[in-house]
Amino acid sequence: MPKNPSHASRADAAGDGPEPAREPAHSAYHHPAAGWGAAKSVGEVIWRSREPFRALRAMPVMNHPGKGYDCPGCAWPDDYRGLKLDLCENGIKHATWEMTHKRAGRDFFAAHTVTELRTWSDFALEDQGRLTEPMVYEPESDRYVPVSWSDAFALFGEVLRGLDDPDRAAYYTSGRLSNEATFLYQLMVRELGTNNLPDCSNMCHEASGRALKASLGTGKGTVDLRDLDACDALFVMGVNAASNAPRMITALADAYRRGARIVHVNPLVEAASGRTIVPHDFLHMALNKATPTGTLNLQPRIAGDMALMRGIAKATLEYAATDPTALDEEFLKRATEGFEAYRQLCEATPWADLEAASGLTRAQIEQAARVYREADRTIISWCLGVTQQEHGVDTIREIVNVLLLRGNIGREGAGPCPIRGHSNVQGNRTCGIDHRPSEEFLDRLADACGITPPRKPGLDTVRTLEAMHRGEVTVFVGMGGNFALAAPDTEYTARALSRCELTVHVSTKLNRSHLEHGRQALILPCLGRTEHDVQRAGEQSVSVEDSMSMVHLSKGIKKPASPHLLSEPAIIAGLARAALPDSATPWHWYVEDYDRIRDIMQRALEGFEDFNRRVRQPPNGFRLRQPARERIFLTPSGRAEFSLAPLNDPTPAAGLLTLATVRSHDQWNTTIYSEDDRYRGVKNLRTLLFMNAADMRERGLTDMAEVDITSLAKDGTRRTVRRYRALAHDLPQGCAVGYMPELNVLCPAGDFSAQSDQPLMKHLTVEVAPSGPPSAAARA
Repeated sequence: MPKNPSHASRADAAGDGPEPAREPAHSAYHHPAAGWGAAKSVGEVIWRSREPFRALRAMPVMNHPGKGYDCPGCAWPDDYRGLKLDLCENGIKHATWEMTHKRAGRDFFAAHTVTELRTWSDFALEDQGRLTEPMVYEPESDRYVPVSWSDAFALFGEVLRGLDDPDRAAYYTSGRLSNEATFLYQLMVRELGTNNLPDCSNMCHEASGRALKASLGTGKGTVDLRDLDACDALFVMGVNAASNAPRMITALADAYRRGARIVHVNPLVEAASGRTIVPHDFLHMALNKATPTGTLNLQPRIAGDMALMRGIAKATLEYAATDPTALDEEFLKRATEGFEAYRQLCEATPWADLEAASGLTRAQIEQAARVYREADRTIISWCLGVTQQEHGVDTIREIVNVLLLRGNIGREGAGPCPIRGHSNVQGNRTCGIDHRPSEEFLDRLADACGITPPRKPGLDTVRTLEAMHRGEVTVFVGMGGNFALAAPDTEYTARALSRCELTVHVSTKLNRSHLEHGRQALILPCLGRTEHDVQRAGEQSVSVEDSMSMVHLSKGIKKPASPHLLSEPAIIAGLARAALPDSATPWHWYVEDYDRIRDIMQRALEGFEDFNRRVRQPPNGFRLRQPARERIFLTPSGRAEFSLAPLNDPTPAAGLLTLATVRSHDQWNTTIYSEDDRYRGVKNLRTLLFMNAADMRERGLTDMAEVDITSLAKDGTRRTVRRYRALAHDLPQGCAVGYMPELNVLCPAGDFSAQSDQPLMKHLTVEVAPSGPPSAAARA
């Protein structure tokens, strides 16, 4: 694939060629998050969809409890009060992007070779619209051509049955898959004999699960929306909620109005940390009245979060020397393990080390500690800005350490709160997508489904890439997502996919992963979550689990984009029947009525008892039990365990910067809606690098200057992107930020956290230098 696929060069709707590039611009953003800016954006999105009536009809029922469908975007929970307009700008973008009138059918594929399509931007590929029928790669013409569903399944079955080892196949999952499809998918994979189940969690919140499991015995947060309505202090770390979880802004505004302190911890001062006008607050919209969404901004250096948390702990312990109420002594004695050793560790850590590692002053850290000390109930939330670091697990365990000091676990208005990304990424893991399944899970699965699941751990995302390069994995199946762009080291990932015997992608739209294919390749188009799913027993609903463990139903409302689309469960059943012709599992019987899938899930999955009745409970289904929320800690000691990890120093060496990749506001994961980023004041530009102004001056750079960015891998290799634009931004010195997926090419596949195997998307070491004159070839 090209090193710098330009998003400024788009194909038009007919796929006839690129539009001329528009002039990039950059200015400061001073307006409230959401509000009229979001309303204007939504209006433009709906108008561009050419389906304004259908889009407007969808808006009132998105996330509408009891009817309509759950937003296919982020995993933020539906409002427990039954809010009728619990939707956001990005949710509407996501839905209308799926509801587009455009189609990428057989005529489109006949007109374009794969080689040509590789030169298109990623925006242009997805902008061709919905896939309409199964396609198979034809090497002779270098094109995808139509194939029947039966022939597509037969090809998959033939290749799978020909493998000499089931571990030669890997089965990727994005967070878009429903619980029912997830369960069938992992059942098929384990009946085939492997635990090779890499998923998007391996790249986003793997560190959260491992840290919470080690500290509390369960790998999920303990907080729900009611706790957000009851907390006295809320720390928001490593996330711009205005773009990544926009409905969280409502909770931030509500918390501010009732007097809660809100601390935003992020190298960038993001829009969500300022003020907002919540669009469904009609009076405030009419008066253009904004509500603050933060009371304190802290800007640690990239990967300085652990030092900040230890500093808060150190200050809290110092307060306790004169104020016994600073700690929850009873909770610490009764429910925790390792407190005295942690106290000694904090006391032995010099303030100078904490300042150097965090990039903050002692006064700033103590200011945050006072907020924590003065709050009876505190929630600490975090996202990928924390997890995609070298020491992400240690950092999250340090967050839990801080919460434990004042008993902020297992009571109302308090606790750890990971902010998940895609709508069902947490449900995927709950329902079996795990390359390291527990023995207890496998025992229940064997008993419920009558199979003998493999016990050997499988491959995660990083290990799958390595195995494909070595020729040990020769079949790759992707259920949703855009693996070729989401994974690190995009050129390395593309080569890994191209070495496969067979690649299979279940998708709604054309994307880069379809073009970086194996010797044989299938594109299998599925229904979107916005669409009616009708099976033999009638219209079906699927379930998802949000980031706060609520499980609820989701039901599409619109006509499918093509009569040839199948649902994800139906596609999985077809693949399974072809690959496992002697299977006793009633694959098609399950698909006839998804209640049957849920009936078997309630036997196989702990916490899903009486699934079909409970998931239909108004307003939002049921919440999975979290033992740590009840102060039941399933750790080896039976207590919440303090972490004693050594402090790391993320300060970059002289002349180097630490780079973090982020999403723009007009983007969802690898799907890019435009080249604009409203909240960061950017228009018509994605190949950019936000930098501290002093760092720019040291390199002789002015705003919009062209730069080359080179990453320095642990193994000594270097990767470079050229002619990016440097933009001055409010960042700590030594830090830089740019967009994914463009900059994923700089993240070496071998640079991953030893603690979580997560690629270091937000912890890269880079050199930045002015670009030289363009070469003659580039000018041509």
